[in-house]
Order: sequence, then structure tokens, then C-alpha cells
Amino acid sequence: MNISLNWLKQYISLNESPEELDQLLTGCGLEVEEIERIDSVPGGLQGVVIGEVLTCEPFMVKEKQLHLTTVNIGTDEPATIVCGAANVAAGQRVVVATVGATIYPTNGEPFTIGKRKVYGHPSEGMICAEDELSLGTSHDGIMVLTTDVPNGTPAAEFFKLEPDYQIVIGLTPNRADAASHVGVARDLKALLHREIKLPSTDNFYADSNQYPIGVTVENTEACPRFCGVTIDGVKVAESPDWLKQRLLAIGLRPINNIVDVTNFICHELGQPMHAYDWHELAGQKILVKTLPTGTKFTTLDGVERILSEEDLMICDAEKPVGIAGVFGGQDSGIKETTTRVFLEVAYFAADWVRKTSMRHGLKTDASFRFERGTDPNFKLYTLKRAALLIQEIAGGKITSEVVDTHPAQFKPAQVEMRYRNIDRLIGQKVPHEQIHQILTDLDIKVWNGTDEGFTASIPAYRVDVTREADVIEEILRIYGLNNIALSDNLQTDYLAKFPVPSKDRENVPFKISQLLAGAGFQEIFTNSLTKPAYAESIKDSLPGENVEILNKLSEDLGVMRQSMLFSGLEALAHNVNRRQRDLKFFEFGKTYHKVEGEYTETRHLALYITGNVVSESWQQKSRPVSFHDLVSAVTRIFKKMGNQRRFAAGSRSR
Repeated sequence: MNISLNWLKQYISLNESPEELDQLLTGCGLEVEEIERIDSVPGGLQGVVIGEVLTCEPFMVKEKQLHLTTVNIGTDEPATIVCGAANVAAGQRVVVATVGATIYPTNGEPFTIGKRKVYGHPSEGMICAEDELSLGTSHDGIMVLTTDVPNGTPAAEFFKLEPDYQIVIGLTPNRADAASHVGVARDLKALLHREIKLPSTDNFYADSNQYPIGVTVENTEACPRFCGVTIDGVKVAESPDWLKQRLLAIGLRPINNIVDVTNFICHELGQPMHAYDWHELAGQKILVKTLPTGTKFTTLDGVERILSEEDLMICDAEKPVGIAGVFGGQDSGIKETTTRVFLEVAYFAADWVRKTSMRHGLKTDASFRFERGTDPNFKLYTLKRAALLIQEIAGGKITSEVVDTHPAQFKPAQVEMRYRNIDRLIGQKVPHEQIHQILTDLDIKVWNGTDEGFTASIPAYRVDVTREADVIEEILRIYGLNNIALSDNLQTDYLAKFPVPSKDRENVPFKISQLLAGAGFQEIFTNSLTKPAYAESIKDSLPGENVEILNKLSEDLGVMRQSMLFSGLEALAHNVNRRQRDLKFFEFGKTYHKVEGEYTETRHLALYITGNVVSESWQQKSRPVSFHDLVSAVTRIFKKMGNQRRFAAGSRSR
């Protein structure tokens, strides 16, 4: 997940550097994987300053007039610069690229300013035109400014070109609440004890109810809440620069002002939404329902998909117009000619969206959030916020009353907490006042308190917090793992309970790997998930039943392997089919069995050889590998480990 630092600052006051935010976010469970600086112009005008031309003397070179200038750039001595622009003159305030600065022209390759001689005159910088700094396209002459800022002022500061930073967060599946800028701001609020400011929706109102859309939800289990509103008179066009910059900063491509607003809202609030062309909704109705298996539907990407009766669909009076929570339809999307839109913000059940997304191989920003759970109580605010943004940048009036199929608030979960359990799981006592403050900052209401504990009321957007242990984890991640002292007694008890494996035992795989690598073997790693048919083919030699995957990705990856044989053969076949025929592989892995209802894991070393012993060359002839070559390798392993037993049964050869 990508976060823009400048965008984040819209909701919470931040003076911390990107590196400091890295430490804060990673410490609370939002692991920062990468931070990338983003400049609004290439190079960020680093090394470019505002200066003043003190003197300007013309001179001729091959019938071309140049100027030898001295420029005050805020240093002790003026810089001598040769300038070829016709409009340069003494007394001007100009933009100067100093020695060492890298320039990124609008048209052309970047280059670095050096100290050099130009036709016998020293030149220590460059007085710049617009296009030489990617600030415009004009090359009529140098930029002449009207300003009284001090000489040496960074040009980026003068032009208000604040750099942005893209913060890449490796979001864990349970933290759906943090899949947005406001979500990240909530954690920073608890860490820094600062308030969050959300954009106001007080100015939202309906001008009329002229163009309503009737909404009927037939499957309330899959869609507990559906909100919508109509906006008429919009003009579809390119988005304003600020909106395009926000989307580009997190790696999204701007499309048009209507679609861009829906994407902006998704990444601002973590609430996916969709905009429909009002005129394309037959009968001006929306029905949320399932359709018969085999129904065909073309999505926005132009792909025709075959629906299942378990796919929740958004339909109009005649046809499906979108896969609920996953992807919109091709015909009902926003076009250049769209003048009236219907905005949808809904709450779809996570399991329904997850299964549909997997069934069709569709992973979108919307499905990413719905699969993990969204806030059912934030839908109406989201709808109003989006409608006001569309009015601001695309015009139009709200011409329907708000549709809300579940206007009541969803009740928060209540979790009974005990102080003794908090102390036990954290490993030390945390002051009760600090516990209450942390939970309050996380929007978890503390009430019904006693000396023994209290009740925690969990906000609806924290779908992952359902148990006492979950609340304690919330306390701990804000309190800070680094603040937990590891006492000597605790360390001793831990080591006694979980003894460290002997050094020799851990070294066994390493020693074997060295031996086999020296004998020309290569180590492979194969998938523990495999086809059920493999075990069926040798079921008489297996100790138990297949360990089946409940939520399987496919039938080919439906069970855990009971034998190392087939995954190794797949690796051999893959290489042989690509003309790599002389192969020696080994793999350390596990097999998985279900014997009389009990699940077991068994560690194995598997060896595979095929082709010739060595590649044939002018120095030597080769021969095909045999079973005895495999026996020889196994015997060498036994000798290396101090075990003289012969190779036992259980191998297979071909």
C-alpha cells in the first residue's frame, strides 16, 4: 500500500521527517518497506537558487552575442557566468543553477553544471530559462523575477515546490482499517497524541429529488448497507493538478475528474465506491442480487466473464452493471458524454467479495479492501464527501435524496477486559491511566470500569479486534515493544520451556548440502501443495489420508503432499522440457499426513538424478545415470554423518 506524505498531512499535523515516520509506523505494526522522494519537477530544483545580476558585459563570438555576467547567489563572492540569452541585464532577479546542480530540461537529457571556461571566460553556473528547469515550455529567454527574497534562496522554496514522499507500507491482512491515508493517520494520532481533522460535509444538501434511483437489496446478507445519490449537470474533463498529483504520488494513473474522485476517496478513507452513468441504468433502478450460473457479463476491462450464482451483482431493471465490490461493467461506466452520475457507496460482506474475486481472478483496490472488511458506519460520510468533491471539480447539482438501505448505526463490539490479563500478556504492568489513554486515542471507548477491569467498545472499522487478546495487542503496539523489559527470570524461564536445538543437529542439513553440492547436485525448493491425483496413484504405499486445503486456490493445489516424489519430478520435467537434461537435484522438505484423524509432518531429504552422469566432451565420454549412482550419493551421506547403514528401501528410479 502506498501513502503520500503530503496527502497524509491533510488530516494530521506532522513535523517528523520521513525517516522518523518510518520508525513510528513500523513500530506500531505498519511496516514501512520503502520511502521514495517525489519531486513535482524533475530533480526538485536542488542546487538552483534565486540570484541578482550585478554586471552584464556583452561580447561577440563568431557573430553571436554573449554576455559575461556577475551574479550574487548569496555566497561571499559573486559568481561569474557566461549567458547567451538576449534578455539578460544588470539588476535583474534571476534563477541560477549553481555548480554541481543537475538540470532536467523539458526537452532533452539531464546534465550537471560544472565550472568551466566558455570562449576564454570562466563560467560558474547557469542563468536558466523556464524549459531548462521543466517549469514550463518557454525558451524565449531567461526567467526574470519580480521578488525581494534574499539572494541564495532555494528556487524550490521560492516556487513552493515542496517535495513529496511515497511511503510503501507492507500491510498485513488483518489491518484493513489502515488501508487509507485516514487509517494511517489514526495510528499516528495514537502514537503522537494529535488530533485528526476530517474534511467537513456540512455543505452537503440536495437541490431537488428530480432524478432518484430506486434501490432494492435482495441479498441483505451479502450487502447489509447500500447508499447512493444522483448528481446532475457534471462536466467530465481532466482532473485539476492537485488531484492528479495526489493520485500520481501513490502510483495511480489519472483518468477523468469523476473516476479520479472515486479513486481518491478509496485511498483517502479506505471506502471503495463506484460512479455510474445515470442514463445507462435501465428503469432508473438498482437491484443488488445474484444471477443464474452461466450468465455472461463484460467488465470495464473488456473481458467477458461467466458468472456464478454465488456472485453478488449490481443490476439495473434489465441487466447486470457491476460485480459487487470487485469491478464495474463496461457499459455503465463514466464516459466523456456523461452529464448525470449516480454515486454508490456500499457495505459488502467480506466473504462474498473474497470468493468472487478469487473465482474470476480479479484483484482491484476495491476488492482488496472489501475482502478485509470496511466500516459500515462510514458510508454516508463517504458519499457526501465524494459528492461535494465532484461538485467542486466537475460542477453539477445534487438532484436526488440520499438512498440508504440501513440508516441505523451498526453496533460496536463489546469486549470484557481484565487488568491481570493485560499485565500477563504484555509481560509487565502498564499504568491503568496509560491503558485508557491509548485505547481512547485508538477510538476504542473505555467504560464500565472497576478495579479488576473494564469494557472496551470497539469501533466498527476495526473488524480484526474481537477478543480480549486483540485489544491487548492494540495496547502493546502503541505502548511499544521496545518499552517491554526482558527480565533475567523471564529469559531463563523461556529458555527452559523452549530449549535451543543442539548445534550439531542444526548443522546436519548444512553439512549434507555441502557434500551434495560438491558432488554436482543443485538444491531445489518445491511447493508443498500438490494435486490429489498424485497421492491416489501410490495410495497403497502412503501412511494416511490427504490433508485437504479448505479454501483451495485450485484443484491442482488442493492437498498437502504426502510424498516428495512428484514435486521433484515436476521440477525435472520443467527443466528437461527446456533442454536441460543432465540434472542432479536435492531438496529438504516435509510431507503431511492425516492418520486416524491426527495430523503429522515428516521431514525428508529427496534426491533426483536424470540424464548423463556428466556432460559429454572431447576429453571424456559420458554414460546415462543409473540406480547405483543414486545409491552411491546416499552412501556418501551416511558416511559423512557417521552412519554406515546401507541404503534402505523407499527409493524410486527411472
